[in-house]
Amino acid sequence: MTTLAEDVKNPRRNVMLAAVFTCVFTGLFGGLLVYLAHLAWPDYTTFANVETAFIDVTGRVGGPVLFQAMAILLVVANIGAGLTSQVGAARLLFGMGRENVIPRRIFAQLHPVRNTPWINILLLGVLAFCGAQVLSYELTAELLNFGAFLGFMGVNLAVIWGFWLRPNPARKRSFLLDLLLPGAGFLFCLVIWLGLSQPAKIAGSIWLVVGILVLAAHTRQFRDPMVMTDPSVYE
Repeated sequence: MTTLAEDVKNPRRNVMLAAVFTCVFTGLFGGLLVYLAHLAWPDYTTFANVETAFIDVTGRVGGPVLFQAMAILLVVANIGAGLTSQVGAARLLFGMGRENVIPRRIFAQLHPVRNTPWINILLLGVLAFCGAQVLSYELTAELLNFGAFLGFMGVNLAVIWGFWLRPNPARKRSFLLDLLLPGAGFLFCLVIWLGLSQPAKIAGSIWLVVGILVLAAHTRQFRDPMVMTDPSVYE
């Protein structure tokens, strides 16, 4: 969602609201669905397959018709989720190409009519198809979560660093907001991150090292700041 900020009207306000509202809606609505599913099927140990538990519950509640309808909806939802992930990743690569982190000539190209990073979209589609042939869903999810939770931990540490350890003199520090909550968030993400499988940790660590080496090469071993391009030149 945040990677599409350049495609949003008034992104400083709307992207933040969309991100927060999505988390709130998903948490509340997901919790309600789990509660209702528990009422319909109290003993979770009797599921034939935990991975298909939700559609099994719909079969008990609404019979074969609701079961088939839910299966179709899940397929459609997964297609939508895959497309949004592909577009978001394409925009991320575009931003990296625009900043010369990766080759600008390839990754910072926009379609002359649709104003989308079309090369990145095609490249990601090919890579996703090839990856789906050799990687399991579980391993793929863990590979993504390696970087995701590493980023989440970094965000929480940045809050502690920027608001608790180096506070703005014009703002009073808050133990709850500036230290306790981000610290708890960091520990929560750390526990999940440490629980990832060994192959995901190995592959993620290799990719992390590659990223650090690329960053070092672009900043003369971290002596120079990254050169940020003005996004307005691409509007």
